[in-house]
Amino acid sequence: MPDDRLIVALDVPDALAGLKLAERLGDAVSFYKIGLGMLTGGGLALARELKDEAGKRIFLDLKLFDIANTVEAAVRGLAAQHLDFLTVHGDPHVVRAATEGKGGSEMKILAVTILTSLDRTDLDAGLMRPGDVADLVVERAGRAFAAGADGVIASPLEAAAIRALPEARGKLIVTPGVRPAGAALGDQKRVMTPAEAIAAGADHIVVGRPITRAEDPRKAAREIAASL
Repeated sequence: MPDDRLIVALDVPDALAGLKLAERLGDAVSFYKIGLGMLTGGGLALARELKDEAGKRIFLDLKLFDIANTVEAAVRGLAAQHLDFLTVHGDPHVVRAATEGKGGSEMKILAVTILTSLDRTDLDAGLMRPGDVADLVVERAGRAFAAGADGVIASPLEAAAIRALPEARGKLIVTPGVRPAGAALGDQKRVMTPAEAIAAGADHIVVGRPITRAEDPRKAAREIAASL
C-alpha cells in the first residue's frame, strides 16, 4: 500500500502530462496535489479523473483569497467535487468563509501561513509587520485554527512549534519545502528532509521535482515513502 503521508505535486503543464506522470507512478503514490498553474490546463478534470477512475486522494492547491462571499461561493462549488484538501490563505475572514462554504463535506480546509518560498526580506518588501518569520507563521496558524481551519500549510521548520499549539490538537499540518538529502533546493528557502518533517509533526509532506523530474519517478517516490 502506498503511504498517503507523501503527496506528489503534479506541477506539469497540463492534464495530459499529469495523467501520464500519474500512470508512471502507479501504485507508488496515492495522493496528488494539483495547483493553480494547471488550472487552465485541465487541472479540475484531472482531479476528477484521478479521484473517480484511479481512486487517488486529491489536494487542490488554489490558495484562495477574496472577499468572504466570493470565497464561500468558490469553496461551495469545489466541495461538490468531493476532493480531499483545499488551500486558502490563512487570514481569518478567508478561513471562516471557506469553512462556511464547505458545509458538511469531508473536504479539509488548509490555511496557508507564509509561503515557504518567502523569507524576511520578501515580507519586508510586501509591507508585512516586523518579526521573525517562524513566529509569524505560528501566530497565523493559531489564528487560522481559531477561525475553523482543518489544518495549515507551513514550512517543516515551523511544524514542531505549530504542533505544540493547544489549538493544533486534531488538526493537520502539511509541509511543502521538503527535499530529500542532496536534492536541489529550487525556489524553496526553508527546507527539511521528508523524515525530518514527519518527525517535526507534519502529517503530510508535499514533494514535486525530486520525484516528477527524476529519471525513475516511481523509484524516487518509493524511496521517499520508505524514508518516512
